Amino acid sequence: MKDQITPDRIANSIRLLRSDHEGVFLIVEGHSDKLIYERLVNKQEVRVTIASGKNNAIKALSILEKEDNFRRVVAVIDADFSRIEQQIPDSNNLFLTDEHDLEMMLIKSAAFDKLLKERRSEEKIKAFTEDIRETLLKLGQEIGKLRWLSLRNKLDLKFEGLNFKNFIDKEKLSINIDELIRSIKNNSQKLSLDEQQIKQDLSVISDENHDPWQLCCGHDFIDILAIALCKVLGTWNANDVKTEVLERELRLAYELSYFYQTQIYQLMVNWQSNHHPDQIF
Repeated sequence: MKDQITPDRIANSIRLLRSDHEGVFLIVEGHSDKLIYERLVNKQEVRVTIASGKNNAIKALSILEKEDNFRRVVAVIDADFSRIEQQIPDSNNLFLTDEHDLEMMLIKSAAFDKLLKERRSEEKIKAFTEDIRETLLKLGQEIGKLRWLSLRNKLDLKFEGLNFKNFIDKEKLSINIDELIRSIKNNSQKLSLDEQQIKQDLSVISDENHDPWQLCCGHDFIDILAIALCKVLGTWNANDVKTEVLERELRLAYELSYFYQTQIYQLMVNWQSNHHPDQIF
């Protein structure tokens, strides 16, 4: 069903809704994005539409931007690796998350501290001397480097279904790069890939010193957090800290006041000022 959702269909659905809604249309990538942004914008003035993917969102916006009567359409997408690659889409109506994706934007906010306060073991937190957010970020960025390498070199690696326990040490909360590479090879069923070459390529990316907040994927961060909450940071059973549960709790912990502190909010406010009387907030 998702494959049947095209940019043209999204654009058509917005055209049909225009007779019922005179305000702004906000195109987002997916369902979880809609859950967040609907809470942040003015519901009476903004109608949120799911595009089912980043490319769909960009292309649907592009279609509608060419029509004179559709000046009140904007889109919000995950930055992914756009800033690292210095390939920012050229549209004043398109907004990128401050960090790699929406989840990382939530993680950088106080919402993560609220989630951790509810989930952590006080005894284990006292014994853990490192900064928790920074520790998880450092681990997550290693997987982010591999994601970017796959994209850049067209390796077509499969990250969905990857078992993080194969390469994240739950006792030391560390990552084994060799096991990560082997795990992704097996998960992708690409056994002919040269492990040493991949390791060398990852080392080159490390030397480039990219911003970890632009490298690390939110889902990877949460997967590592789930492992940490079972041993190093807490005493939970794995079934109690499933990634989808933690991501939901993170979304619920996010407040409008946190959004006010972001660059994307300021850019959207600037858009609103330049498109009076149209309102997003």
